[in-house]
Amino acid sequence: MKMPIDSANKLRNFSIIAHVDHGKSTLADRLLEVTGTIEKRKMQEQVLDSMELERERGITIKMQPVRMEYKDYILNLIDTPGHIDFSYEVSRSLKAVEGSILLVDATQGVQAQTLTTLNMAREAGLTIIPVVSKIDSPLARTEEVVAEVCQLLECSPEEVLKVSGKTGEGVVHLLEEIIRRVPAPKATEETNKFRSLIFDFQYSNHTGVIVYIRVMNGSVKRHEKLLFKVANREFESIEVGVFKPDNTPVESLSAGEIGYIVTGIKEPGVASVGDTITERDDTLPPLPGYKSPHPVVWASLYPESQDDLSLLRQALGRLRLSDSSFTYEEEASGTLGKGYRCGFLGMLHLEIVTERLHREFNLELIVTQPTI
Repeated sequence: MKMPIDSANKLRNFSIIAHVDHGKSTLADRLLEVTGTIEKRKMQEQVLDSMELERERGITIKMQPVRMEYKDYILNLIDTPGHIDFSYEVSRSLKAVEGSILLVDATQGVQAQTLTTLNMAREAGLTIIPVVSKIDSPLARTEEVVAEVCQLLECSPEEVLKVSGKTGEGVVHLLEEIIRRVPAPKATEETNKFRSLIFDFQYSNHTGVIVYIRVMNGSVKRHEKLLFKVANREFESIEVGVFKPDNTPVESLSAGEIGYIVTGIKEPGVASVGDTITERDDTLPPLPGYKSPHPVVWASLYPESQDDLSLLRQALGRLRLSDSSFTYEEEASGTLGKGYRCGFLGMLHLEIVTERLHREFNLELIVTQPTI
């Protein structure tokens, strides 16, 4: 059931940023549990890591939005990856929120990726809530790490929260502080027309492209005529909804909310991350989008059988719908036949993409030696 919102003042949008393996997904699990978003009996570890590969490796690959209700507030959390190869996912999530939890492991302290993601959040003008995690660990250096965080953020020790994602200690206090410290979303322009920014999307064989949006102005309902501003393509909203964490249809999405629109579009290349979705007669320029990522590792992918070339092309196009940070172009080799030269953000990114091609599309591939 949809909770009535008296105003955007009851909304809080935030993300969790951290170095890899600092307890982000475990903390997200506890937040979902404490807010009653997921019943205890349905709880499992890494509940927002829906990909089999994420569970196996214990890492987050795809950002994942979820809507929680606490007291009479609506909290939209975007769980983000920690590994540097997926920093593009993080940069996109930061455009959709007003605040960010900077999570630092009490056993490891401030790490390189902590600094990278912190700089991104600062550039985006977000409110930073410093949190030290894993305080229940026998190896925890809690006070020492709190001092490190204070030095990094130039804040007082009282501003640094201490939590344990494992035991749930400090999680209720963290929720109270999110409501207190993170500002409510504000409309970006003097217009009541619907305008929203695409920060991610997924593809469904049944319903086509489902865009993940942050509503900047106005509101949207199902069966409205809308426009991809940059792509200049009109479509009708088949369904609008929120993430609980499964896709849950609602009557409408209003300014400040995070949710999804089912577009019904099935061809690739129409939806793109950073595009603006508006009403058809909107004359304002598109919202500022995202910087394009620059690949740093290159490798060629060839199907073991040339009969699978069209399947590989289709798979790369489909995968790019959920990961727009890798690039590909067709090439030919005298010995291996036709394939694709692909650009990635790092070695782990290359490994994950090739593994997903194998698992999700049953492709047997020959991967050439990567170059930098």
